[in-house]
Amino acid sequence: REHGPAYTLTADFIKDFLQPNRTFLDQIKKAVDIVCKFLKENCFRHSTTKGRGGWSTAKGTALKSSSHADLVVFADPLKSYTSQKNERCNIIKEIHKQLEACQQEKDFEVKFEISKWKAPRVLSLTLKSKVLNESVDFDVLPAFNALGELKSVSTPSPRIYADLIYLHKSSDALGGEFSTCFTELERNFVCSRPTKLKDLIRLTGTNGYDSSCPGHLGPLPPKYALELLTIYAWEQGSGAQDFDTAEGFWTVLELITNEQHLCVLWMVNYNFDDEIVRSFLLTQIQRTGPVILDPADPTGDVGGGDRWCWHLLAEEATEWLLSLCFRDGSGCPIQSWKVPVRII
Repeated sequence: REHGPAYTLTADFIKDFLQPNRTFLDQIKKAVDIVCKFLKENCFRHSTTKGRGGWSTAKGTALKSSSHADLVVFADPLKSYTSQKNERCNIIKEIHKQLEACQQEKDFEVKFEISKWKAPRVLSLTLKSKVLNESVDFDVLPAFNALGELKSVSTPSPRIYADLIYLHKSSDALGGEFSTCFTELERNFVCSRPTKLKDLIRLTGTNGYDSSCPGHLGPLPPKYALELLTIYAWEQGSGAQDFDTAEGFWTVLELITNEQHLCVLWMVNYNFDDEIVRSFLLTQIQRTGPVILDPADPTGDVGGGDRWCWHLLAEEATEWLLSLCFRDGSGCPIQSWKVPVRII
């Protein structure tokens, strides 16, 4: 609440404090282009490897001055979920080596974050270049292209998810470990939403949410969980292109205060028709809440149950609900949308 509890949740506030400007977005795009071009010319010269910008910048939910981009690299050597698990570390090492060797001749400077993991899944770096006004933080994530050349209007084959579920159940693979394979589905799920909903996502993702706060006793839920919860609140409570932002924000905060009872999923990329997927989904929705299944990856419960410190977020949400921005002109509380905490 750094801007004060009594501000009005207007379009001007969101534009002034939350929305990135065109210059900033162009900077991120230039940075992504620099890294993608480098990978193509130096690490995967003789392959059809593709890079995909993911998360907030590609989904249209980036926050002002949040100079960070995820770059998912669909590398040809990764032919399956298993090869991604076993070989991504070698690809990360190769990218690291090539970036370090070439940065002088390529007119850019790279600073690497040292991973604490023996076999890291991601290469974290900071990129500086003459064509950029400021440095940009990157997470480079090698991934198996499980979807192939899937058209944007198509639904993935149930076999793709059945294979994923089999690996998840028969090995030590973590839930959501291969969500990078489905980054385009995650992006499409969010970027197709109305502009005003994306602004509500920005609002939800910035107020009272700082995972680096030293007072926290454990990790907060991922921001992707809040994005999905905001979309769920809008779908169930409004669905309109134009809506009252304060009512939407109030509704999301109320859902957060009921976090233990949350159970949310979408039947857009997978459903109950396939027996393997159906059996797995029934198990997933019986987990300890909150349960928020990634619409692109059924193994990814971004709600996380008791893995994340939702109670800290719920405490912050409770304080926010007392804010003056949720009062009408006569001082009465506004009405929230009627949204169930369980979709099933």
